[in-house]
Amino acid sequence: MINDLKRLALFAEVVRAGSLTAAARRLRISTSAVSQQLRTLEQAHGVTLLHRSTRKLSLTDAGARFAEHCETMLVAAERAEQQLTLARDAPEGELRVAAPVGFARHVAPALAPLLAAHPALRLMVVVDDAMIDLIASRIDLAFRGGRLPSSTAVARLICHFEWVICASPSYIARATPPVTAADLLTHQWIGLPRDGQHMILDLHGPAGQRESLRVEPRITSNNQYTLHQMCMAGLGIAVCIRPDVDDDLRAGRLVTVCDWRPAPGPVYAVTPQREGQPAKVRHAIEAMRDYLRTVPGASM
Repeated sequence: MINDLKRLALFAEVVRAGSLTAAARRLRISTSAVSQQLRTLEQAHGVTLLHRSTRKLSLTDAGARFAEHCETMLVAAERAEQQLTLARDAPEGELRVAAPVGFARHVAPALAPLLAAHPALRLMVVVDDAMIDLIASRIDLAFRGGRLPSSTAVARLICHFEWVICASPSYIARATPPVTAADLLTHQWIGLPRDGQHMILDLHGPAGQRESLRVEPRITSNNQYTLHQMCMAGLGIAVCIRPDVDDDLRAGRLVTVCDWRPAPGPVYAVTPQREGQPAKVRHAIEAMRDYLRTVPGASM
């Protein structure tokens, strides 16, 4: 079947070119090879397609009807190839993006310029804090933070997010503000659930000191945005991603509680495969990187 399709395409090229020699030049093969393929095609189907002469060729009735279908096939193949080129060079089609709840707020401002510049590009965003299967969910691009599980997916580091230890002014007003790292152990904590019901905080001090604390949160959630809301409600102190709470810190709805803080956390762009990235994915990653350069608390 594959060889038949090749011979049909060759026949269409011969008809387009008007001679075996011209077709051979277009196909970058010898004239004898073109002639041999045509003979094989005719013999396989028991039909004469061309009347050959030294100067030109003419189609038989059967060849003329056959040429119409071969030309349609060749045009369809060329269009298919053009679509691959467009996928490689121009963002178009549906871009399926996955992001955790906290990071999803960055997707719209980051990708808005890309969508404005490429009207043929559509966007579908899956917001989920779980590590969803990119292939099963047909995700083109996922944004994930922190330590990644082992996977066949390809992760590209795009920035680091600063972490800060926050509380609401109402909480600080009724508690003793922590000064040292050890003071943090006396406070009520809000945090992500961990095995063993405790968090390990590796903290850096203002003078380069390092401390590792074992903290048992009273309130837990698997959603960073929910932790943020609980912290603002005055239920305790929490480790927050600086870009998520920057507006609240500036407005005074949250305050940083001490000069100790965890090391910045990595943020990755994750794709199902390394090779053959379509233009929509490459451009989306670069658009996100450009946007993150403007975000307080993000470092490249």
